[in-house]
Amino acid sequence: MPSKVYFTNMRATPELNLLQKLEKLMKSAGIGEIDFKKQFTAIKIHLGEPGNIAYLRPNFSKVVADVIKELGGKPFLTDSNTLYVGRRKDALEHLDAAYENGYNPFCTGCQVIIADGLKGTDEALILVEGGEYVKEAKIGRAIADADIIISLSHFKGHELTGFGGAVKNLGMGSGSRAGKMEMHSEGKPSISEEKCIGCGRCARNCAQRAISIKAGKASIDHEKCVGCGRCISACPFDAVMPDWDGSNDVLNKKMAEYAKAVIFGKPNFHICLVIDVSPFCDCHVENDAAVTPDIGFFASFDPVALDQACADAVMKAPAISGTYLTDQLHENGADPDHFHAMHPTTKWQVMLEHAEKLGMGTRKYELIEV
Repeated sequence: MPSKVYFTNMRATPELNLLQKLEKLMKSAGIGEIDFKKQFTAIKIHLGEPGNIAYLRPNFSKVVADVIKELGGKPFLTDSNTLYVGRRKDALEHLDAAYENGYNPFCTGCQVIIADGLKGTDEALILVEGGEYVKEAKIGRAIADADIIISLSHFKGHELTGFGGAVKNLGMGSGSRAGKMEMHSEGKPSISEEKCIGCGRCARNCAQRAISIKAGKASIDHEKCVGCGRCISACPFDAVMPDWDGSNDVLNKKMAEYAKAVIFGKPNFHICLVIDVSPFCDCHVENDAAVTPDIGFFASFDPVALDQACADAVMKAPAISGTYLTDQLHENGADPDHFHAMHPTTKWQVMLEHAEKLGMGTRKYELIEV
């Protein structure tokens, strides 16, 4: 049976603005069927790397939070620390970035909690039923502790996964730093001798005693290393680097398995906003020009059907001239798949096929316009 995906376009009137349309969409899609009464509700969102302005405006998250509160729930916005070097790699910098981007209780009507704690090590281990690559997902504890999961995603291109939507927001976005390393890599971290000053913080945070200081530089014994990622978060000089050696297809499958760990056994509901469709992730400090016109808002109880519907809508949309998409089409030739045209080494279908295989949902959908 196809899943129901609800859609509303970007047209607005004085009687019905975009924020009101988002509220109407959520209620039409059936969010009220969830029993929110006194339930801690995680609104999983990407808070945006400062410098990037394609991330979702906090106004949208306030609509979601207000609906949840109206239904008796206790909402909070949440994201996990990043693995890459940037301004969201620990909770203090992450909160500073969130506030700078407008994500504070005065704008959103609820608190922001960094799910995996101060250094990205506060995680819960969750079994992945049917997981082929991940047996135990390392999920940010605040997300793992939530009673209900709501994903609010900015749908856009992504250089490693083709696009970023609900499944990526849930999977990659909910993993602790060690979880993110597990998804991205089959290997162990390494040391940049150029950046390392031999301070020993990484060694002091290694429970496996796999790190030693030799000739004023840190060294990792990969025989002892278990790939937990704690040394990455411990280093204040970004000298400990993950080994980005996993294939994009495997990354997509691991991400789906992590997403299943997040929502399995819990009420969940998903929203994607297909606006400001930038070619790259909101983790970039820049967002580049939108590659298609804004399309609208989508919502569903099925994150797989939701991502498929959003992908289909983007691929049907015309490419905007003078963007990264048209640059790639001019260089490489026509391609009906906008995401593959922008990022030829990716195959986003792998993620949805694997999520469907895991029982997270179906790629078949019925689109219902609100």
